[in-house]
Amino acid sequence: MIRISEAKQHDGEVIEIGGFVKQVRDLKKMQFVIVEDVSGQIQLSLQKNEENAKLNELCASVTPESAVRVTGKVHVDDFVKLGGVEIWPSEIVIESLSDSPLPIDMGDYITTNRDLRLDWRYLDLRRRDHRLIFKVQTAAEMAMREYWIANNFIEIHSPKIVGAATEGGAEVFRIQYYDKDAYLAQSPQFYKQMAIAAGFERVFEVGPAFRAENSNTNRHAAEFISLDMEMAWINSHEDIMAFEERWLNYTIAKVKERYGDEIKEVFGKELVVPEVPFPRVTVEQAKKIIADYGYTVPPETKGDLDPEAERLMGRYARENFGHEFIFVTEYPAAVRAFYQMRREDDPTKTKSFDLIWDGIEVTTGSQREHRYDKLREQAIEKGISPESLQSYLDYFRYGCPPHGGFGFGAARFMMNLLGIDNIREVAFVHRGVDRLFP
Repeated sequence: MIRISEAKQHDGEVIEIGGFVKQVRDLKKMQFVIVEDVSGQIQLSLQKNEENAKLNELCASVTPESAVRVTGKVHVDDFVKLGGVEIWPSEIVIESLSDSPLPIDMGDYITTNRDLRLDWRYLDLRRRDHRLIFKVQTAAEMAMREYWIANNFIEIHSPKIVGAATEGGAEVFRIQYYDKDAYLAQSPQFYKQMAIAAGFERVFEVGPAFRAENSNTNRHAAEFISLDMEMAWINSHEDIMAFEERWLNYTIAKVKERYGDEIKEVFGKELVVPEVPFPRVTVEQAKKIIADYGYTVPPETKGDLDPEAERLMGRYARENFGHEFIFVTEYPAAVRAFYQMRREDDPTKTKSFDLIWDGIEVTTGSQREHRYDKLREQAIEKGISPESLQSYLDYFRYGCPPHGGFGFGAARFMMNLLGIDNIREVAFVHRGVDRLFP
């Protein structure tokens, strides 16, 4: 069996393909069946005559989305509208007949609402545009790993059942773990730092994370894939930002090389490989910039930026630097995790950053506090019991180098890369406030 995209190379040969039936045109003298696999579509052309009677009957009865195996002769001809190639079938086997009618619209223009499409996600994913999302994601993650490994990073797989909430606060899923309470990991943060304390020096992880945020927005998910890294012997959070911008430059360049033309055709998005370095502003500077746009960040953010402020910072980056990315740095300690290092000259500020991409925050990172006494003190200040963190705090008792890192949601990466406005479209199966199935 060969892929449909390879059929044109076999003009005049008998081949076998497999795929889903997309369309049947049953005319007076001819039958045309469009079959699609992961690589593309091809037309089956069959004359109506006595010799083909059984095949004619089968083609007349097959339903859209049925899975079929086809054997036939390849005929290359520019007259064929669909790719200049067709198959003259000698055998068609219906491996699985689809029910009819279909529960959702499978056409090029989706008329089914998103919730119903998500109910039938596996059918929804049979579309070329949705398959392309995951082809691009595969290429992007491969490029990310290439860059990490070329820069001496080690891949880890950390536990997702943890004894303490990584970020603190209430946005955790509590589970029963034998005879005690446990949590689903919000991030691999503690274990990335454990690897640094273990002397690995540079680590990365691509894996699931869980946030019990009661948010039903276009960019929040209860379960998501997190792209994380941590590196030792840094001088400041600037070293982490410098690494991330080079990593993104490499990754996006690789994706553009492989899929840039198809992304432009399918999604209308021209991939831009970001220039290095990315622009940088402090959060205090950002608030002044935002004020110049006539917007004031609400006081309840306690010094953080809200989504509207992030959107305006994206606009600022485009208008002033011609850039899709901008780093916002030195967030207040009040809105950052206890393990982020504070500035020596102003402990109310952290050595931290967010990366904003086209107006959406996609990365949070920082230099971490690696000194045991300081880390313990900052946890207490945040209202976290040191006893609940003792196994984590122990990582820093016997020597730990200065280090830092970041986390980046894979779904948000894909949203911005492809210009898709809802996280539900780029997750293989979405988990949110109102969705636990399929």
